[in-house]
Amino acid sequence: MFGRRSAPLPAAAPTSAPARSEVPPPPPAPATPAAVPAAEPSEPSERRANDDGYYEVKTKVFESLLDTIDLTELNRLDGKAKRDELGDICREIIHVKGYVLSPSKEEELVGDICNDVLGLGPLEPLLMRDDIADIMVNGADKVYIEVDGRIELTPIRFRDNAQLMNICQRIVSAVGRRVDESNPICDARLLDGSRVNVIAPPLALDGPTLTIRKFKREKLTLDKLVEFGSASPACATVLRIAAASRCNILISGGTGSGKTTLLNCLTRYIDPGERIVTCEDAAELQLQQPHVVRLETRPKNLEGAGEVLMRDLVKNCLRMRPERIIVGEVRGPEAFDLLQAMNTGHDGSMGTLHANTPREATSRLENMIAMGGFNLPIRAVREQIASAIDVIVQASRLRDGTRKITHITEVVGMEGDVIVMQDLFVYDFAGEDERGRVLGRHRSTGLRPQFMEKARYFGLDRELFAALEEAG
Repeated sequence: MFGRRSAPLPAAAPTSAPARSEVPPPPPAPATPAAVPAAEPSEPSERRANDDGYYEVKTKVFESLLDTIDLTELNRLDGKAKRDELGDICREIIHVKGYVLSPSKEEELVGDICNDVLGLGPLEPLLMRDDIADIMVNGADKVYIEVDGRIELTPIRFRDNAQLMNICQRIVSAVGRRVDESNPICDARLLDGSRVNVIAPPLALDGPTLTIRKFKREKLTLDKLVEFGSASPACATVLRIAAASRCNILISGGTGSGKTTLLNCLTRYIDPGERIVTCEDAAELQLQQPHVVRLETRPKNLEGAGEVLMRDLVKNCLRMRPERIIVGEVRGPEAFDLLQAMNTGHDGSMGTLHANTPREATSRLENMIAMGGFNLPIRAVREQIASAIDVIVQASRLRDGTRKITHITEVVGMEGDVIVMQDLFVYDFAGEDERGRVLGRHRSTGLRPQFMEKARYFGLDRELFAALEEAG
C-alpha cells in the first residue's frame, strides 16, 4: 500500500504512558508544507488539552505513524488520497496497539493527526470555515476569529509556542520566506491567496503572533456587496462603469475595511484583452482576466542582500508594456511612480492605501512622495495627484462590524494650491436598530461626474446617466 514502509508496525505500547518529558522531540519543519509532519500533534481545544487519555493515545499513534509511513510514496498521492492513506494507517495503528476508543473519538483523533501532518494543525478547522474573515493567534493559548464583523475567542489551542512557531515557519517557507529571531517580522500568504502576517519573539512578548486574512471561497462581486448593504445599486453601477471606462481609481480605507475585496470586485470589469501587471507585497489579488502578470516583493536574504521593494516593481513594470497597473497597497515612495504611470498612458490603473477620508488619502500620497526624498514643490506634487487620480472610493468598517462604501469622490482638478474634489455618493448615517446595527443609506449628491466623457468613449454614458438619475 502507498505511503507505508516495508517494515511491520511497531509492537504494542505498554499500558502506562511515558511522561511528557520522555516523548522524543518532533522532526524539524520541512522546506515545503505537508511533506513531513512538522510538529508533535496538536491539541485544538481546552477539552482535549485536559483529556490526558486522548493526548497520550494521540501522541503514541503519531509516533508510530512516523515510523510507519514512507514519505516518498506518500508524496506521490494527491491531497484526498494522501489523507485517506494516512487515515487508514492511523486506524490500523489504533487497532494493532489495542487502544480502546469510541468510533467518534477514533475519527476525531484520525482527523486531528491528518491535519497536523498535511495541514496547519489546529488551524485547519478554522481555515475550512467560509464565514471567518480573520484568524488572530496571540500565542499558543489564545486564538481569536472575526465572524460577521465581531471578534470572538475560540477554544482552539496549540500544544505550546514551539508548535505555533513551527506552523508559522511552514507557512512562510512555502512562499520562499523565513521567520526566526533574526528576522522576526514576515508577510506571506497561504496557497489560496489569504494574507498572512507573522511576528515572532523577541518582538512578540507572549509567543508568536499569527494573523490570517482569509479569502472566501465564493468570489465577491459588486452585486454581492449590494446584497450585503455595503453599496447601493447605483453606487455599484457607477463603480463598474468607472472601472470599465479606464478611470484611475484609488481605494482608501482603514485596516479591515474591505479595500482589497473592493479592488478585486472592480478588476472584474477590466476588458479581457488588456495586459495587467500587479505589484504586491504578498500576492493576494484574484484577477479573472487571462493576461495578468503578477509581481511580488522580496525580503532580504540571510546575507542581508537581494531585497526587492515595491518601488522597484512599479518602476520595472513600466518596461513591461502594461495597459493597467494594479498596486495592492501604496505605502511608500512607489506612490510617485504610480502617479507617473497614471499620467503617462496607463489609464485604468488602481491601488489601495490606508486613509480615513478621500481628502486624507490625497494628503497621504503627498506625505509618501515627500518621504521618498523627492524635492518637489507641494503644488507640483498636488498637480500630479489631481491629474492622475480620477476617483477615490472610501471604504469603512463601522462600529457594528459591517463594511460600507462611505464615499465615491471624484478628483476634479486644482484651484490655486488646493486639490478640488466632489462627492458623487455619500453614506448618510441614520442611527441604529434594536440589535445595534448601524442604519443609513447611500445618497447621490446629484453632481455630474467628469468621467462622463470617458464613459461616452466606451459607450457607457447612457447607463451611467440612468444610474445617477435613479439615485437622484
